[in-house]
Amino acid sequence: MLVDNAGVLSEGQAITASAPSNALDFGENGTPIGWAGAVFGDLGLSGIKLMAQVTEQFNNLTSLKCAIQMDNDPAFGSPTTIASSEAVLLAELKAGYRFRIPDSIPEGATERYYRLYYTVAGAAPTTGKVFAAIVAGRPGAL
Repeated sequence: MLVDNAGVLSEGQAITASAPSNALDFGENGTPIGWAGAVFGDLGLSGIKLMAQVTEQFNNLTSLKCAIQMDNDPAFGSPTTIASSEAVLLAELKAGYRFRIPDSIPEGATERYYRLYYTVAGAAPTTGKVFAAIVAGRPGAL
């Protein structure tokens, strides 16, 4: 698995309550030279691979979800969730667990900013960390 620092969403991010990851800016749609209008891209057609994995075991919570969100606002004032994992029970949230999110950004991803959003159910955890990033390839099948 290859990771570039520019594509890291969560680097050992402690999840102690529902929270977003860092956001990635895929840039403004533009008008290429010689074209009449702006090009509006769909990142879902690009094959950009994602991976989110627990790096420190969680405690206390009932479950945790990991969702992919997009927005044209860098502050995510009105984010759109384009995919989400199932609610993962505490017993599974051990180091090495990989969230079952799509292996790449889904089609219909047409906004500028992207992040993951972690939703905690139950009591607030005091331990538990996640690593998430764009990767060159995902190891193993989920």
